[in-house]
Amino acid sequence: MSRAPAVSPSQAERLHEKSSASRWDVPVARFHETLEASVAHAFAGKSASSRDIDRYLESLHLDDLALACACASAHEAAWEHFVREYRPVLYRSADAIDPGGGARDVADSLYAELFGVRDRSDQPRQSLFRYFHGRSSLATWLRAVLSQRYVDRLRAGRRLEPLPDHDSSTLESPAPEPPDPDRPGHVAAMQDALAAAIAALPPRDRLRLAYYYGQDLTLAEIGRLLKEHEATVSRHLARTRQTIRDAVLRCLREEHRLDDDAVAQCFESVTADAGSLDLAEVLGAMPARKIGGGGRS
Repeated sequence: MSRAPAVSPSQAERLHEKSSASRWDVPVARFHETLEASVAHAFAGKSASSRDIDRYLESLHLDDLALACACASAHEAAWEHFVREYRPVLYRSADAIDPGGGARDVADSLYAELFGVRDRSDQPRQSLFRYFHGRSSLATWLRAVLSQRYVDRLRAGRRLEPLPDHDSSTLESPAPEPPDPDRPGHVAAMQDALAAAIAALPPRDRLRLAYYYGQDLTLAEIGRLLKEHEATVSRHLARTRQTIRDAVLRCLREEHRLDDDAVAQCFESVTADAGSLDLAEVLGAMPARKIGGGGRS
């Protein structure tokens, strides 16, 4: 069995300083272990040069990784910060997965796993945070975990449903259509792809989107703010929307490994009911109108 690629002590110290690890009292040695685990997970079964590892380490969401480290160690201030900042993220994602509220209790149940449980009394806590490696943002990872837990619950519920009583003489009204078990995964994938696409935009394009979708400004109002003609604003927004769409398609195919049929189902599932999938979250802006929610021309 080959040894996992090593992170040098100097790299660990530099990245520790670059992150917010000191804020949460995460020791350099503990952060070093976390970086090693992330690299080992990313390059499992692969040969990687030192340059590959350097590039990978620089791409990590270091602040999120440091926070996850501290929460896994039950650091009180870090845990309070996590609950305050990420509970709204989990609830918005839960409402997007199931607008009827059925996923909120799944979101609430995640806290026990995130804080950590013991398999036996003589064993240390095993926090779910140990599976977070910093490749995506903590918010994206949480949405993916929540989606998977919700799917698991749906499938477990279906296995426990009793068989219909064919001898019953009474006619029952048809059961409501069960929730689509693939929708949570579709929502998480779309949120991930959309966030990445918007993050890659030039600042001015992001600003137009924030004005249009985040503050609900008209084209004319945006034009006055940016000193652009109304038609220019409209043209730039149209180009930006196409850029985002192309980037989302590319992300779904390359990062999430979805084929054309799965990509089409992903778009259909999300656009049919956008739920809480909105630009405010991915732009980090003020409350926004939902994507696909009857926008202006």
